[in-house]
Amino acid sequence: MTNRLSASELYRLCPQIPEALSLLASNDRPSEHIERSLGHLVRLRISQINHCCYCQRMHAEEAREDGERQARLDVLPAWREAACFSDRERTALLWAEALTHAAKGSVADDLYSAVIAEFEAAGLLELTAIILEINSWNRVSLSLGFQPDF
Repeated sequence: MTNRLSASELYRLCPQIPEALSLLASNDRPSEHIERSLGHLVRLRISQINHCCYCQRMHAEEAREDGERQARLDVLPAWREAACFSDRERTALLWAEALTHAAKGSVADDLYSAVIAEFEAAGLLELTAIILEINSWNRVSLSLGFQPDF
């Protein structure tokens, strides 16, 4: 693999990227509408879809540090079949997957209605910000070839 820019070079040479992404959604800020555990699941699931090993490692670790059970993380790729996810989590994961795969088609009205019913408008927007943030980070990480510490 060609040597690519490191994370420290990204922060030094183009700090507006991490600054802008951190403005979208930060797991360090308290949220009225999206609990931290749900933010972890959404970020991890999107990172799985995008095949971003760096972000998968980071978000799985953060989720475990915040008390998420490893068993749930193990079955997150099969969340539709796993009984351990709540209706709220399922709705958020559906929204996350729909927006991540947006190039395949529009977001269905019934999904939008389900997200609004579960999260209300402000929660839908916060959830959307998390999805925008992690999809963007995945693309930065993948393009620069970031690798997690093992």
